[in-house]
Amino acid sequence: MIEFGHLTHVGLRRDLNEDTYYGDSELGLWLIADGMGGHEYGEVASALAREAIVREIRGGATLAQAIRAADEEIIRASRRRNDSLPMGTTVVAARVTGTRFEVAWVGDSRVYLWRDATLAQLSQDHSYVQELIAKGAISVDQARSHPHRNVVTQALGVTDPETLNVETLSGELAPGTQLLLCSDGLTEEVDDRVIARVLAHTECSAQECVDGLVAAALDGGGSDNVTVILIRRQ
Repeated sequence: MIEFGHLTHVGLRRDLNEDTYYGDSELGLWLIADGMGGHEYGEVASALAREAIVREIRGGATLAQAIRAADEEIIRASRRRNDSLPMGTTVVAARVTGTRFEVAWVGDSRVYLWRDATLAQLSQDHSYVQELIAKGAISVDQARSHPHRNVVTQALGVTDPETLNVETLSGELAPGTQLLLCSDGLTEEVDDRVIARVLAHTECSAQECVDGLVAAALDGGGSDNVTVILIRRQ
């Protein structure tokens, strides 16, 4: 049996929530899209991504195929609007089929796996600071306060379909395993040690854990929209 919790919050410094999310245990699909582009463009891009991915998955597409279709759809919508700047969105998605899971992502929204009392980040940010970390130019701690920490190198609607890097991972979702999907509004304010402490409270419901994580992001400053989904196999 799959239990999941979900919550989005505009944060404490934004007027508009450009995050969107979707969760359906029957379809076995969960996703978070974090829009960008200013004004209402980010909100439009994230909504287009959600609708396109859900539609494609219902039609039998793989996660990667669905995300690529969303990229193309947002680019077409942006061209129709004759926008001076493209609208874009990150995306992180998970599919659960039986006892197996698959995750996919573009941008810096993340997916974590909790198993055997250990938290592991499955996704690797498509971001400028992640490239600096990979080169050894800065540490993970330095990345948290880097002035360009919010610059993504891949995003739906912005990255050409020919060069879009949809990364995927799969594994077993054994009983007691948890998958955490989140926008960077969580990880900007809450470090992995705090996330691990919250997920360790397995006596709490998935929704209670999600509520606790969003509250921690707001306590940390709430500088961005924050969205969290926690998927747990009972």
